[in-house]
Amino acid sequence: MQLGFFGVAINQVCFTVGLNYITVGHSALIIGTGPISILLIARALGLEALTLQKMLGMVLAFAGVAVLAAEHGLSLRSGTLRGDLITLAGSLGFALYTVLGKRVAGRYDSVTMNAYNYLVGGILIVPFAVYQAVRLSRSGGWSAVVWPGWAALIYMAAIASVLGYLLYFWTLRYLTASRLGAFGYLHPVITTLLGIGLLGERLTLSLVVGGGLVLAGIYLIEWGPREEQPEENTLDV
Repeated sequence: MQLGFFGVAINQVCFTVGLNYITVGHSALIIGTGPISILLIARALGLEALTLQKMLGMVLAFAGVAVLAAEHGLSLRSGTLRGDLITLAGSLGFALYTVLGKRVAGRYDSVTMNAYNYLVGGILIVPFAVYQAVRLSRSGGWSAVVWPGWAALIYMAAIASVLGYLLYFWTLRYLTASRLGAFGYLHPVITTLLGIGLLGERLTLSLVVGGGLVLAGIYLIEWGPREEQPEENTLDV
């Protein structure tokens, strides 16, 4: 129940809604706090040690995200307080999903866990989805959606959501929450690289510096001996 609420309902809804109020760069910076939240929550629950090396890695990677976000027009005024709080809620929701999921990852397979999580998340979101569907019907919005829009929706549902969560939860069985969460810092780097390859965008100094900081931070977090996996705990999922 908790994983479906935090990982699906809170994370995905808040991320999508938050983008209506703030810029992409601003959103990336707020989401960049996610791995730090994962580490702090895992430490608070006694699942991981808060080492200097991990903290330094988080700081470097976050600085890299900030450099990349600045290239897309980041400003302390780029958005609204409402958008900031909604996006931050989504980031915290995914952080809680990761840490709480780690406690049960060894007892459930990815398919079963994700099916249950999406069922719970779907039930929670249904009232809002019905409301939006009725609004679109009354305004004639459905007819304005062209085929690339439907294709993007299918891709987001099947690849970005279902497949992404399956792989994420499966990997969570073998890595600590903070180490897996740290790979989230690669998102803005990969996004920028795809922009260069697919959209013809320029390779800039910000990408080189920001990407280098992100990779250096992830290296610090991932480098070193693997930590002992904690004993499995009972959790209402």
